[in-house]
Amino acid sequence: MMVFWEGYVSDEVMGTFAPIVVYWMYAGFYQVLPPLDSYRLHTRKEEEKKNLVPLWSVVKGVLLQQLVQATVAHGLFLVTSQASSSGVTVQPSLPIQLVQIVVAMLVMDTWQYFVHRYMHQNKFLYRHIHSQHHRLVVPYAIGALYNHPLEGLLLDTFGGALSFLVSGMTARTAVIFFCFAVIKTVDDHCGLWLPGNIFHLFFQNNTAYHDIHHQLQGTKYNYSQPFFPIWDKLLGTHMPYRLVKRADGGFEARLVKD
Repeated sequence: MMVFWEGYVSDEVMGTFAPIVVYWMYAGFYQVLPPLDSYRLHTRKEEEKKNLVPLWSVVKGVLLQQLVQATVAHGLFLVTSQASSSGVTVQPSLPIQLVQIVVAMLVMDTWQYFVHRYMHQNKFLYRHIHSQHHRLVVPYAIGALYNHPLEGLLLDTFGGALSFLVSGMTARTAVIFFCFAVIKTVDDHCGLWLPGNIFHLFFQNNTAYHDIHHQLQGTKYNYSQPFFPIWDKLLGTHMPYRLVKRADGGFEARLVKD
């Protein structure tokens, strides 16, 4: 499979830095959009009132996590390189790559569900580590990777490394997988319910689904991220919701308790 960066940078370098570039491009896209009050899950007043951390702190926290991720990713790519003595890596067929991506998605979902859930159930871990992410009661795109550094290492960096290793994908396939995972994570935190959003069409685990988890009454539910709600449904932590149109514009993801 030919790719546009071949001959310019290695797959390993691309796999290290492309997800970071994609994160800031996609999150930045949401940041520069007009207010779009008719599609917001929370009003701008709620965002200003409820969130407990300023934007500059969020940006700094995300950059720190990405520095750690890039360091681990580059080391992992170098250690697991399948290149021959001539520097060429034989790429698997497209069907095999698709299977590897699906396996990686399931591994990442499994790892993140159980680590994420434990960080809520363990009061010490929640108070001192995971609560940092929940300072954004009203999520927004740039804050998708705003975590305590230890959580970023355990949840995202280790989860990504495990997905890569278990699936057996090459660095080239990893570029596609990790960029997609980043886009999906940013979208889940964007706080907007936009018409025609492809992620809302194909994934039940979406912006509104994760918004429920960020609200105080929903923090014990909807742990699954970033792809499928499988573990929530299997283990009884799935909280259904309905989207209600607000009188002042926008939507509200309202819990539907059994």
